[in-house]
Amino acid sequence: MITGRRFRAAGVSSRRRRPTAAAILAWICTGVAAVAGMSRTCAAEPTTPAQAEVGPKPAAVEPVPATELEASIDRGIAFLVASQREDGSWGSADNTKGGIDIYAPPPGGHHAFRAAVTALAVSALVESGRDDEAARAAIARGEAWLLEKLPKLRRATPDALYNVWGHAYGIEALALLERRHADDADAQARLRECIRGQVELLDRYETVDGGWGYYDFDVGSKKPAGSPNSFTTATVLLALADARDLGIEVPQKLFDRGLATIRRQMKPDRSYLYGEHHRYRPQHPVNLPGGSLGRSQACNALLRRLGAADVTDAATVAWLERLFARNGWLDLGRKKPIPHESWFAVAGYFFFYGHFYAAECIESLPAALRPPLQDQLARLILPLQEPDGCWWDYPFYDYHTQYGTAFAVRTLVRCRKAE
Repeated sequence: MITGRRFRAAGVSSRRRRPTAAAILAWICTGVAAVAGMSRTCAAEPTTPAQAEVGPKPAAVEPVPATELEASIDRGIAFLVASQREDGSWGSADNTKGGIDIYAPPPGGHHAFRAAVTALAVSALVESGRDDEAARAAIARGEAWLLEKLPKLRRATPDALYNVWGHAYGIEALALLERRHADDADAQARLRECIRGQVELLDRYETVDGGWGYYDFDVGSKKPAGSPNSFTTATVLLALADARDLGIEVPQKLFDRGLATIRRQMKPDRSYLYGEHHRYRPQHPVNLPGGSLGRSQACNALLRRLGAADVTDAATVAWLERLFARNGWLDLGRKKPIPHESWFAVAGYFFFYGHFYAAECIESLPAALRPPLQDQLARLILPLQEPDGCWWDYPFYDYHTQYGTAFAVRTLVRCRKAE
């Protein structure tokens, strides 16, 4: 989701270096061939799903009893309620790792992180269905914080656009809250107005190439000129789809341009590039299936949500089974302190993010296909719960236990079997 300077220096950077004349000539020659090839494999038109529908198979797992699932969700909810700050938010910049922290220009970088994490926590509390007094109070405080702070959220600096995560997850949480207030027209009106503002801000911070990224190290222009990322764009478009489902106007150009950049980053096997700055490096380890395990779930979930015909049920199941069978590639990065230091340049913070979007992919499948996939997913998440009830995958100031727990709870909620 968010990368550090060390990763950019290691070769996954979007920063442009001054090319030589020979390099320019080589790029022109190879670029013509590359563009021709990409027009066939990564164009806006659906591509053949055959390569995406095959992959490794996971070993069978025991079904997860509902009591075990709900007990884990209860412990996660209890952690979120206990870790809420007095002002109604979750997370802070209090903890550091000494020299290897994520680049976060103050104060805006942390405003963005706190907004996104608070929105995720509120969404988890709402989706859990827990309706005790403590949960209701936590939701109410979180809602008040979001309504006050989200309209003020902006990019931190010309090069850091972490705010797009706050806008996207903010819309998701506000949409859930809007439905929660079905009998309160005034509350719904306030929430809808806030959502409209977040849509306008996402329009403002869309990149010049369409889609969304979270850095602009190229120019730092008013309209961001950095590379759009496949997974960031998928996250934003899923949120915009939530807004549109509420009847809120979302410019169609945001969907069209966002889908176009995701298509440009899609490989025939349904792995996705980390960002458009990798369009001529499709075989970089981060762009191979092992590096795309989490990204592919988000992008597939988005494309299915918007009705893409070529992300078939078979392709969706194949990528879910790949996630389960090859989960070690994601797990090797979990809890490592430096972004992208693991195999396939995987960063720890993709772990619970990727599994949450895997749960959304499962939700998109026919009901008959879901139960064994739900069991596989739950069996991966349940053992990782910490003694205090939280989950975390990357040491990230004081946001990691909160966002990790929110993602995990939202994942387990989607592992509940239909009665």
